[in-house]
Amino acid sequence: MKTGQLITVEGSDGSGKTTHLDYICTCLRNRGVPVVQTREPGGTDIGEALRNILIRRVDLEMHADTELLLMFAARMEHVEKVIRPALKSGTWVVVDRFIDASYAYQGGGRGISAKRIGVLEKWVLQGLSPDLTILLDVAVDVGLGRTVSRNADADRFEAQDLEFKSAVRDSYLDRARQDPNRIRVVDASAPKTAVQESIRAILEPVMGQFPGLT
Repeated sequence: MKTGQLITVEGSDGSGKTTHLDYICTCLRNRGVPVVQTREPGGTDIGEALRNILIRRVDLEMHADTELLLMFAARMEHVEKVIRPALKSGTWVVVDRFIDASYAYQGGGRGISAKRIGVLEKWVLQGLSPDLTILLDVAVDVGLGRTVSRNADADRFEAQDLEFKSAVRDSYLDRARQDPNRIRVVDASAPKTAVQESIRAILEPVMGQFPGLT
């Protein structure tokens, strides 16, 4: 039985995940919560090697199923070597993307059926599910503008067309509608302070058992 909490942060490209992930971890640590911050794909040596193929190798063309399987291969390593041990020890885990990203990117974006993704989810996660997911939602054009302005070298997913990006966003929002208690949507187009206020309000109930927030 896990004793830590698993918090995942999701969002389309340009939603500001990196900035707000750091804020989430700071809030938890200030409350005295032991935290591991990690990411997918990645988080382990094998996961980071697969990340290079999946994210950075824009020169590689791969079948959608290959992409999906590599994502879950990286996730298996991540779950078994990082996430489960941390949770078991009482450490909270904050992850930059997790299972919802597969349904959004490989499901919505690539068109792979949720049923097929679900088979891999059951095999790899074996019942593990996030306790809380913060979905940073931003309109496609806003996210695109942010990614272009910060980096001229787009990765494999940032380089996809608007139809792909719209399908990813729609898939995320659809999952949020299906599971509103777990997936909390935050308007990431708002100013940073407003976004972080919304995140803080979501975190407060789960941090309530820890006194001494600074």
